[in-house]
Amino acid sequence: MKIAFRGFIATGVLALSVLLGTAAPARAADPHTETVTFPNGKGTTSGFLAVPAKTGRFAAIVAAPEWWGLTDWVKEQTGKLAAEGYVVLAVDPYGGKVTTDATQASELSGGLTQDAAVGALKAAYEYLATRQDVDRDHIAAIGWGMGAGHVLRLAMIELRMAAVIVNYGPLPTDPNDVQIIFAPVLGNFGAEDRGVTPADVNAFEKTLTGLKHRVDVKIYDGAGHAFENPASGGAYNADAAADAWSRTVAFLSKTMK
Repeated sequence: MKIAFRGFIATGVLALSVLLGTAAPARAADPHTETVTFPNGKGTTSGFLAVPAKTGRFAAIVAAPEWWGLTDWVKEQTGKLAAEGYVVLAVDPYGGKVTTDATQASELSGGLTQDAAVGALKAAYEYLATRQDVDRDHIAAIGWGMGAGHVLRLAMIELRMAAVIVNYGPLPTDPNDVQIIFAPVLGNFGAEDRGVTPADVNAFEKTLTGLKHRVDVKIYDGAGHAFENPASGGAYNADAAADAWSRTVAFLSKTMK
């Protein structure tokens, strides 16, 4: 009865809209998504690609996952960014392996060298730059946790990077490294994060600011590591996650369009 009643209401609304000469609200088309494989040195790397439903040339984003791998949550973020009007490629760091177990995640991330991780992100950047639907002058990178540290390293070697978004990821401490991050940086961190502490964040921000590089960081009270991911268990903080997302969308709109 409940389903039939809802169907009756929906039919009534549609009929009323026709009588009034108005159309029912159209639902925005979902982004097109697919798994792609792209060249990486002498081999290949795969990733999850999301493209806006409409045609055109768009700014693009390389996405780097947390240490869990290319999870459904990362794919969801990729789709949400594509819905904002970007071609987004989330790189698979472990060749198809995904886990929810911290011990296994530690083993997987421990077997992934920084050179290999950043090399895969660089390959993803180059792949996006070759696509006809991408504006190669506006390619950014976003990362969460482990991936956030890797996108910062990518920014040090890919000087064409348009912007970098760092979500509770490890930060470089050597001023010689920080000074070669020329892309505008947005950072979202938790005050209760024991791995990336507020002192670490403040020192990073101070160094970039002293170099007159563009940086915008926010530290959320009551939030810890991985506060944006509901699958992270007790670490999830809905209010902080929503605000971090709003900051991300606004930052990209300002730097990429």
